[in-house]
Amino acid sequence: MADHKIATREEWLAAREQLLVREKEHTRLGDELAQQRRELPWVRVEKEYRFDTDDGDKALVELFDGRSQLLVYHFMFGPSYEAGCPVNSSIADAVNGVIPHLHARDVTMLFVSQAPLEKLQAYKRRMGWSFPWVSAARTDFNFDLGFSHTAEQGREAVAQMTKSGLPPIVEHNARSTGTDVAGYLTESPGFSTFVRDDGAVYHTYSTTWRGLEFLMGYYPILDRAPKGRDEGEAWQLWIRRHDEYENE
Repeated sequence: MADHKIATREEWLAAREQLLVREKEHTRLGDELAQQRRELPWVRVEKEYRFDTDDGDKALVELFDGRSQLLVYHFMFGPSYEAGCPVNSSIADAVNGVIPHLHARDVTMLFVSQAPLEKLQAYKRRMGWSFPWVSAARTDFNFDLGFSHTAEQGREAVAQMTKSGLPPIVEHNARSTGTDVAGYLTESPGFSTFVRDDGAVYHTYSTTWRGLEFLMGYYPILDRAPKGRDEGEAWQLWIRRHDEYENE
């Protein structure tokens, strides 16, 4: 940072005005993309999915909790995990406090994982979260949407990655969740949206990986800090569960 350009206030204002033009372009483009997202065609959900919840067995339509829109975060917590993925946990931290505001806009948001409900409940208590979290352990929901995979597919993913070198974040997160790399890769992170209309449920949108950064509230904040994300090749390796930083 010592080599950074130093300017007068007037020079800074001129450069800031130039950047503001680009920032406004970015905002307008974001508005256009949001509109295109809403205009995607809907796919009717024909399959019957049943979930384990804090209030017992529920169908997908019941997860809407009386609202017309359902947002689902596919949290990486597979059957072989002993704890939730730390990066996914950082997303849960950012989302937990906004749930009441989403309810005010006719939106229910919840998290879904493949691990048994008892594991999810224990981890949720540890993290101090209050959002709804359901288990898809007895249904194909996560598999059909492409966010859960078989053990064989997990091993195949490891074999493919090994050819080019496993990203450090994969091995790190596998250790952090108490499973091996193949077990860790049976899950992928994701975000899916659904709408309930005239008694039918429709799948409207899904995204994964960097498409999930809108849920990672700390990244846009860091993007405005003088050093930015400052990750370099150690992409996301710095992320810990919120109760682990003080132990570093």
